[in-house]
Amino acid sequence: MFELEFNTPQQWTDAVLADFDAFLQDHAAAEKKASGMALSMLSHYPDKRKLVKAMTDLALEEMIHFKQVVKLLTERDVNLGDDKKDPYVNQLRGMFRHGKEVFMLDRLLVAAVIEARGHERFALIADALPPGKDKEFYTAIAKSEEKHKNLFVELAYEYFDKEEVDARLAEVITREAQICASLPYRAALH
Repeated sequence: MFELEFNTPQQWTDAVLADFDAFLQDHAAAEKKASGMALSMLSHYPDKRKLVKAMTDLALEEMIHFKQVVKLLTERDVNLGDDKKDPYVNQLRGMFRHGKEVFMLDRLLVAAVIEARGHERFALIADALPPGKDKEFYTAIAKSEEKHKNLFVELAYEYFDKEEVDARLAEVITREAQICASLPYRAALH
């Protein structure tokens, strides 16, 4: 449905593989936060029936992913880890405009771009891992993130004019590329 402007370089994958336990801790936190975001969206927009259904399904799916990552951590004898502020997400959230309608549009489109970045990066991890259950897991997670990216844009089209959505999405994609280019590579999703 859309493409990101910034392509994650090999240095990011190298950083993740160098400390995969820390990456798993960050991944678990990201899944938990994604579930919380979906619950927040359905709570803020109870009159948007398609959004409520989609966010209910998404919250459950993200919690299943969280549970799966916790299982990987447990198998590696690694604790869950503390939630940390995500500079990538916080900078993207800085794009949120004031006003009920534009705020909702921005939330949907920022979520779409975050999911798109997750799709790209989980696919990179899947490609880099040796054959086995971890590789299969990250291949499946990448596919899931791609569906989520499209879901948020489809919801935006449901509630807003397509031209407005496309114009704002282009702005979010450009800003996201700038943010990615400015952040250090570390054993974290973003």
